[in-house]
Amino acid sequence: MLLEVARHPGVGVTELARKTGLSKSRAYRLLHTMEQKQIISRSGEATYGLGEAMLVLGINASTQIDLIRLATPILEQLCQRVNETVQLRIIDGFEALCIAKAEPSRDLRVHANVGRRRPLYAGSPKCLLAFQSKEFIDDCVPEHPPALTSNTPSTREAVMDELARIRSQGFCVSRSEASEHQVSCAAPVFAMNRQVIASIHVVAPAFRIRESELEHSIRLVTSSAQKLSQALGSEAGT
Repeated sequence: MLLEVARHPGVGVTELARKTGLSKSRAYRLLHTMEQKQIISRSGEATYGLGEAMLVLGINASTQIDLIRLATPILEQLCQRVNETVQLRIIDGFEALCIAKAEPSRDLRVHANVGRRRPLYAGSPKCLLAFQSKEFIDDCVPEHPPALTSNTPSTREAVMDELARIRSQGFCVSRSEASEHQVSCAAPVFAMNRQVIASIHVVAPAFRIRESELEHSIRLVTSSAQKLSQALGSEAGT
């Protein structure tokens, strides 16, 4: 139904029912529901077109596609330099969503899944959370965050302290907070309006990462995030 409205703006309920094989009453109920949610809009002639919600969705989808396109070579280069798994994450609801990845060819590595979600209050996804509004952070962080591992921050105060540290230093380090025996670091990606819209993460098995390797990864992930920020139009990547 929605695709038919998109393909044929200005069409009426009778024609939409015919094109979709639905009864007129069923088509009208679906159209009414979508109109209430601003997915479609109805004109005075009782014809239908896409609504404001679809415009927002389209803009967001276009932005995400551009983000992945620009990020892919940067992620691949970073992966080659650190020889560890690299991910690009965005905020979706109250979670961090992996939308792109690059993995090294070595047998023992952290496996990443595009589409996988993580809570924002634990691990390197805190890099995304740290730069959001106070209202969003307040809504996102529970008083007693559910434990993912024995290293997950156990209180709201602990999470807030860590978010302040991330804002101050410009990157995040996690030691087995979200997954056992994994160390990760992440840096924020800024858009033209100075809003953090994504973060780049390097994730590795904990046994393989000494402090010197971690410091090297932090420098590289920060540089990569700045490069992507600049590609998105952010001045100096900040």
